[in-house]
Amino acid sequence: MTIQLPDAGGVLRAYEPRATPLALDTGAPFASRVVFSAAHVVADPFADTTPDAPAAVDWDATLAFRRHLWSHGLGVAEAMDTAQRGMGLDWAGAAELIQRSAAEAKAVGGRIACGVGTDQLTAPAQDLATVRAAYEEQLALVEGTGAQAILMASRALVAVAKGPEDYLDVYGHLLRQATEPVVLHWLGPMFDPALEGYWGSADLDAATETFLQVIAAHPDKVDGIKVSLLDARREVELRRRLPQGVRCYTGDDFNYPELIAGDDRGFSHALLGIFDPLGPLAAQAVRVLDTGDAKGFRELLDPTVELSRHLFQAPTRFYKTGVVFLAWLAGHQDHFAMVGGLQSARSLPHFARAYELADGLGLFPDPELAEARMKNLLALYGVTGVTS
Repeated sequence: MTIQLPDAGGVLRAYEPRATPLALDTGAPFASRVVFSAAHVVADPFADTTPDAPAAVDWDATLAFRRHLWSHGLGVAEAMDTAQRGMGLDWAGAAELIQRSAAEAKAVGGRIACGVGTDQLTAPAQDLATVRAAYEEQLALVEGTGAQAILMASRALVAVAKGPEDYLDVYGHLLRQATEPVVLHWLGPMFDPALEGYWGSADLDAATETFLQVIAAHPDKVDGIKVSLLDARREVELRRRLPQGVRCYTGDDFNYPELIAGDDRGFSHALLGIFDPLGPLAAQAVRVLDTGDAKGFRELLDPTVELSRHLFQAPTRFYKTGVVFLAWLAGHQDHFAMVGGLQSARSLPHFARAYELADGLGLFPDPELAEARMKNLLALYGVTGVTS
């Protein structure tokens, strides 16, 4: 049996789904790398809401997906960009998500780190003090749950900062009062155009120097950095300049296998949105790497890059739509609805290619269910004769 999938020109092509998934089991905790998956939220499809209204979340399904990630040994990076933070999920929703997920992590013994930002500021900040206070409010909430804090890039800060010294001031203030070491997150403008010029300069070399100054001034308060610039060379150069004991968590969804595998001068840990759909396969690959088998690790993870680059293609910020689409096909949720109505952010040909690539990798625990749901989507879009 084949399924007819449309390309960008509307031409249907036959694809034969695989009959069996990859055999992927849970296993021992990771030994050589710290690995977080940023996790998506599951919308409540029955909520009577609109795209610009506060997010309606299906909490049971959202927490169940986090238990799925924890069961494979992955840490959960909560309330990050993957959870539609700032794109459908406001601070009130993010705060509840953090509190619920942190409690669930305690209950099951899962590792969790949560995003700290300034998105409760719904109007432009007047000064740095306002930005600092917003960061402090969120940092206090995250630390109060017992979760590790991830200091996220702030749209409010980039709008009010006059230069690198303002970043040094705000981050220095926050790091001095952090209870435990945090992760610093550098999110590039391809993920959020409002973050252009972060660290006080659109010149990435100059921005890097300011970023490193922040870390050098407070190495005891920085567990690591998460770099999401989609530039492998720059990440390698940056991680080689980090103080001893400060980790580099790759956020590069284009080049993660080579960055995690590393070289004779070091490697990156991981905090990745693509590990949301790749969770079990990524976990198996890391366990292979734990044995010292870098070649086997690459053999498992390299074939996933085509799918990741497809999901994260420009406009990159809409990768979340593909992530949730694959979660629906995989049976992790019963519907393909998203907070903010973001299920409409990608095209049918994009979904068709994502299905084909994910199925070819064996990512769907029940290939027949995934095929049936893909056929339903095709029919919804008006595609007829989807099987042969």
